[in-house]
Amino acid sequence: MNELNRKQKSGTSLVFGGWLGASVGGYIALIALLVIADVWFVLAQMGESSTITNLLSSADFASSVKLTFVSCTVTAILSIFIAVPIAYFLSRFKFWGRSLVDAMLDIPVVLPPLVIGLSLLILFNKFPEQIDAWGLKSLEGMFNSIGIEVTNTKLAVVIAQFTVAAAFAVRTMKATFDQIDTRSEDVAMTLGASRGQAFFDVVLPQSYKGILAAGTLSWARALGEFGPILVFAGATRGKTEVLSTSVYLELNTGNIEGAVVISLFMIVLAMTTILTVRLFCEKGEKDDGNR
Repeated sequence: MNELNRKQKSGTSLVFGGWLGASVGGYIALIALLVIADVWFVLAQMGESSTITNLLSSADFASSVKLTFVSCTVTAILSIFIAVPIAYFLSRFKFWGRSLVDAMLDIPVVLPPLVIGLSLLILFNKFPEQIDAWGLKSLEGMFNSIGIEVTNTKLAVVIAQFTVAAAFAVRTMKATFDQIDTRSEDVAMTLGASRGQAFFDVVLPQSYKGILAAGTLSWARALGEFGPILVFAGATRGKTEVLSTSVYLELNTGNIEGAVVISLFMIVLAMTTILTVRLFCEKGEKDDGNR
């Protein structure tokens, strides 16, 4: 009987191990092959064409890189600024309609990106155009009245990125606050601190890794955003062009070599950002463990 049990356990372990190995190895191999294919293609083209060199040295590419870094950084900061209070509110308070609010926060994540861009376009330019008899202006009109243009501008790029990236930041921060024990916060309030003081003095210092992770995820998500930017901000060379739309523009002109180079640059940029933050977090965990 014991021998039968051992054989059954051994068989189950082999199946389970095979499933783990095939899943991890197979998907990681797919991602690695995608990157290798891009690198191989670029290296093969380097000696045969000056297109890649011309692209990398062009003013349009430099402008795209600059706007990408600026817009992604601004988006990440705004996402953290909004995500922290939303996530804390959802993590600490129970209220009627909480499930609905929680579900609404996932809309930018699950909807097709083009739908987000189209909705932004309608919100700023068409709503409430149909009820102008009430004397209402569209959001674009309100901004225009104070001298600010939104659609097809750099501001539109940030708004498009922020609409999606903030949702990822909220999810990351909520998971962070859920993991922080509420007892220290309760003790602080028992000793006379207000809810706000307890948050800033007790909770926020414990959540710095989550904030860093949420900011990084927002930055990386903004880097890869395409659909909302294309629809709401456009892809104008030297004006609203970011790296994701640069790939689209290069493909539209038949420059597949340039599109692959930009794609590879984005992969390296995203990997470098994520790995740097993860190494920093791991170092922080080791330092905390040695104290």
